[in-house]
Amino acid sequence: MKPTLFILAAGMGSRYGGLKQLDGLGPSGETIMDYSVYDALRAGFGKIVFVIRHDFEQEFRDKVVSKYEGHVPVEVVFQDINNIPEGYEVNPERTKPWGTNHAVLMGKDAINEPFAVINADDYYGPDSFKVLADFLKNAEGKKNEYCMVGFNIGNTLSENGGVSRGHCQVSEDGFLTGVNECHGIQYKDGKLVQTLADGTEAPFPEDAAVSMNMWGFTPDYFEYSEESFRDFLAAHSKELKSEFYIPSVVNELINNGTITLKVEKTPSKWFGVTYAADRPATVEQFRKLTEDGVYPSPLFQK
Repeated sequence: MKPTLFILAAGMGSRYGGLKQLDGLGPSGETIMDYSVYDALRAGFGKIVFVIRHDFEQEFRDKVVSKYEGHVPVEVVFQDINNIPEGYEVNPERTKPWGTNHAVLMGKDAINEPFAVINADDYYGPDSFKVLADFLKNAEGKKNEYCMVGFNIGNTLSENGGVSRGHCQVSEDGFLTGVNECHGIQYKDGKLVQTLADGTEAPFPEDAAVSMNMWGFTPDYFEYSEESFRDFLAAHSKELKSEFYIPSVVNELINNGTITLKVEKTPSKWFGVTYAADRPATVEQFRKLTEDGVYPSPLFQK
């Protein structure tokens, strides 16, 4: 069975200033998601599942999902802050979603095969999808053996401000031992730095492998996530901003010896639209990739 690509497209896009998931950046108005779907199909994925919010469902179906008709099966699921287990209450003033791993949980009823998780607004490159697909094609029927695609930090920076990245600790044999979320990573005066919680800056290693939220799981991950989400809600359900993140669950499962998670390195260069000022450079990147023959335009012919 071919693996499924699960795309997290429910984010607010607050820093960017709009629904960047729907922004046409390619020569024929392609979104970043379109390039991810195209690369995934070339790599051997067989189904696409999107998680979105109800409030832009019709626009999303009209502008995004309709492109893939006749190319690949597509399902849409929804992230809602009120979609939580019985016995827990949401603070009525809370508007912020519960985070990336809550979004992943929304795919439980739609995914029964090995699957990849990616962000809608990140460009990962063809090589990244190939290494991920190769891993997942060999994961059929397995449990507790996951992977992630690790990018070199230098291939993931923005010229328009600091970025947040998951700094990966990797064992000598290539397995993840933990992920630490780091913020404000950027070059200053020729040196790579990060911003610490107290506002001070500290060096950040230039050879670091970082997570861009590109993961490979088998369906047993949903069960672990449900259990972990209950623990999270027991501690944080009344809070306004606490979020349930993929790295938090992964770290817990690694630390208690439940899973192994292989770090698949990629030479691909990430780019995207973290800030509105990133848009012109991203448009130019897609123009050049099309000109160089990496992609056709439009990507999906009717």
